Amino acid sequence: MWDPSTYLRYGDERSRPFYDLVARVGADRPRAVVDLGCGPGNLTATLAQRWPDARVRGIDSSAEMIEKASAEAYPVGFSVGDLRDWTPEPDVDVVVSNAALQWVPGHEGLLVRWAAELPTGAWLAVQVPGNFDAPSHRALREVAARSLLRDDPVLDPVGYAALLADAGCTVDAWETTYVHQLPFVAGADHPVLTWMEGTALRPVRAALDADEWAVFRATLGARLALAYPARGSVVAFPFRRVFFVART
Repeated sequence: MWDPSTYLRYGDERSRPFYDLVARVGADRPRAVVDLGCGPGNLTATLAQRWPDARVRGIDSSAEMIEKASAEAYPVGFSVGDLRDWTPEPDVDVVVSNAALQWVPGHEGLLVRWAAELPTGAWLAVQVPGNFDAPSHRALREVAARSLLRDDPVLDPVGYAALLADAGCTVDAWETTYVHQLPFVAGADHPVLTWMEGTALRPVRAALDADEWAVFRATLGARLALAYPARGSVVAFPFRRVFFVART
């Protein structure tokens, strides 16, 4: 289960890649814009601000996220849906997916299908985390049962560029490592642990009972404290992300 409040705990840090991604979309007056994996909808709302004449939709598999988004007065239509089942309508000129496709096995095939189904000149903009070999995830693999974790589920920028170029698109692909300065308070939970609780730890939490989760959480927190030591009142948390923007 997704918890919007936990996910939004580091809202500024999580939103920056979205803005960097959308800045590379050159659409002028799109007819319809879709945000796949829209989460709590706060970033989707900025798409409606940028393209006020467009019909903007947000789709997410989490009912909790869609409930949060729908409770706000955003000029966006939100719905629960599985991204694997989504098919663009004929007027969709911009598709955005920010930090969602890493959860979808075989999403490479979806990207190729969407590129073929979108109208000529449409934009497909995607960001996925590329930190699966970072110390945070190495520590997670050391502590968690392997069956609870996924192998690296994303390609590098070259891989996505080749995939979509072969599908007939013009592609702009890149990667960025953000160094997040997370606030640290002595005696409180390590900030990288609380960051991971909003994303990577979800499948682990769902598989454990309360006692098992408490032991797991304490063990992982100790590992993360060694991997990401505090300097004064902050912890530096490097986070690599992969971006690509394709034009059909």
